[in-house]
Amino acid sequence: MSTIEFGLDTFGGVTTNDAGQQLSHPEVIRDLVEDGVVADQLGLDFFGVGEHHRPDFAVSSPEMVLAAIAARTERLRLGSAVTVLSSDDPVRVYERFATLDALSGGRAEIVAGRGSFIESFPLFGYDLGDYEVLFEEKLELLAALVKEEPVTWTGTTRAGLTDQRVFPTTANGLPVWVGVGGSPESVVRTARHGFGLFLAIIGGPADRFAPFLDLFERAQDQLGVPRQRVAIHSPGLVTRTDDEARELLFDGWLAMRRRMGRERGWPPPSPGDFEREIDEGALYVGSPETVAAKIARTLRTLPVDRFDLKYDQPVTHAHQLRSIELYGERVVPMVKDLLA
Repeated sequence: MSTIEFGLDTFGGVTTNDAGQQLSHPEVIRDLVEDGVVADQLGLDFFGVGEHHRPDFAVSSPEMVLAAIAARTERLRLGSAVTVLSSDDPVRVYERFATLDALSGGRAEIVAGRGSFIESFPLFGYDLGDYEVLFEEKLELLAALVKEEPVTWTGTTRAGLTDQRVFPTTANGLPVWVGVGGSPESVVRTARHGFGLFLAIIGGPADRFAPFLDLFERAQDQLGVPRQRVAIHSPGLVTRTDDEARELLFDGWLAMRRRMGRERGWPPPSPGDFEREIDEGALYVGSPETVAAKIARTLRTLPVDRFDLKYDQPVTHAHQLRSIELYGERVVPMVKDLLA
């Protein structure tokens, strides 16, 4: 626990100003860059930017945003959250992140995943019927590419490669994680490729994910591969007091849950769901003391290497920025003290 890292993740959700008006996508992207600069100044370890292709999220090219952050930071590690590998080309993914790694002085990380939305599939001409094979084949190719050796590969989802090199090469290699939402098959696949495991815990108590950590360790041992790191990510908002945090977040949380429910066929939120997620589930919402105590409880239950707070909650950017500051200045030091 003494070496645990603390980071921030954002999906680039469109925010509002103090008058309740939605910001434009360019404004949101510029705000994200400033958020990354603040995270670096606070001494945080990682900043992750997600990829989406829909109107309520501003970032479709995380590497571009991360490159802008790299130019203005010194030590912050920079990665995606996630790169939607199924609808991308692994060769281009490698090339873009290797370039980011060069620009940042070796601070780039890839977090590959299927993504939580499907808009990128029709946008780039992929058939959702190939959902499984696209991710399986492309992850296999990415695993070969990051070795930075000549690659020979054949598959059904893109042209094969014969003794092919890709450039630029990196100084120390590209760390790769796989974003997993809770599928045992995905955990075992991640172990098989020798990648880090990045668990997205967005609902329910954290302890229900303990079996996945155990499965990851057992799979690596049975496959005879070195143990890789594990990270977790959960949504949260830090404010001065618990009451302020709940009041700020509730309306936006409810609207988001209803919108996602209509799209995905979820039942509407029940009375008390919001409070239960804060008290017992995956929402890290409240004062610095409350959030720090909950993170510490989670990290005692789940022995992971990094905790990322998904900070882009449906509040104004000013409140998001204050949440980042309180997380870095007060929450993280308190968590370290509690764990020590």
